[in-house]
Amino acid sequence: MNEINHQDMASLALQIKQWGLELGFQQVGITDTDLSDAEAHLENWLANNFHGEMDYMQRHGLKRSRPALLHEGTTRVISVRMDYQSESTATMNQSLADPTSAYISRYALGRDYHKMMRNRLQKLADKIHANVSSFPQQPPFNLGMRAFVDSAPVLEKALAEKAGLGWIGKHSNLINRKAGSWFFLGEIFIDLPLPVDNPTTAHCGGCTACLDVCPTKAIVAPYQVDARRCVSYLTIELHGSIPEEFRPLIGNRIYGCDDCQIICPWNRFAKLTAEADFNPRQQLNTQQLLDVFAWSEETFLTKTEGSAIRRIGHERWLRNTAVALGNAPASPLIIEALIPQLKHHSEMVREHVQWALDQHARKP
Repeated sequence: MNEINHQDMASLALQIKQWGLELGFQQVGITDTDLSDAEAHLENWLANNFHGEMDYMQRHGLKRSRPALLHEGTTRVISVRMDYQSESTATMNQSLADPTSAYISRYALGRDYHKMMRNRLQKLADKIHANVSSFPQQPPFNLGMRAFVDSAPVLEKALAEKAGLGWIGKHSNLINRKAGSWFFLGEIFIDLPLPVDNPTTAHCGGCTACLDVCPTKAIVAPYQVDARRCVSYLTIELHGSIPEEFRPLIGNRIYGCDDCQIICPWNRFAKLTAEADFNPRQQLNTQQLLDVFAWSEETFLTKTEGSAIRRIGHERWLRNTAVALGNAPASPLIIEALIPQLKHHSEMVREHVQWALDQHARKP
């Protein structure tokens, strides 16, 4: 077998990063596949049942922390990030402060990022394949590349951290010193012996802002999130009833929660996205609770076409919004909107509507 030309690999790594920028990614890093530390953290998290009903977090065994088990032959992972923030922190805070406003996590306002990012990662993979195929006197690489965007058992934040894209903060999100945390991650698994990047150092210091601001105290310790308490889990991942103890704490958040990112001081360096696909669709950033609660299932599907929001379905949409309406100030209009839904075919919807009406019955 011919010797690997390390100069070719170093040049290719630089080229990959340039291609990534040209494709619209804000940063590209490369890492090996040793995730032993992250694997121990994941196993401890699962042992504490912090994953709640997210059975998929343990369904694939060690594939999540051992990339070569997920995609045979993988020796390197190319990690990318893409900014998605589409409005200012002040605007987000204004929406959260209005109890009649329907707050939706800002990652879900625009087009579902999965397909768009995966298509761009595939273009990057195609460029790599064409380039390597032209290398003279190289060992025969399989080049069985595979792109992932939150679509398989991948420890994307741990990989991105090792690839130098940032550090995992106390809220468990990845933070970049120059770009905050408002970005999506994606990966290409590959078998080329590319030079790897150095991880960055952590810079949370003594800050506990994210722990302090969490409305349900889901960040039970630095770097430890109990998903069963998290508003994002409760409004997106949970299929059944939201535990009553958390309903008043959810406020007007009907899909996800951004509080720990909004408060993070590193997000003062975040830049608004240049991607038109991530701009809000259907005025989802300015909707009112009463308006979205009135959406029929057909309207819901139309308004959320091409959006990540669709995954929860209309019943959970009504469940979440009923809770938010129960938390809103007393209003005859809210009661008038809730009462007809006591006849909804879903027992879960009826339960949360009744809870909301009970809250208003106690208000002056």
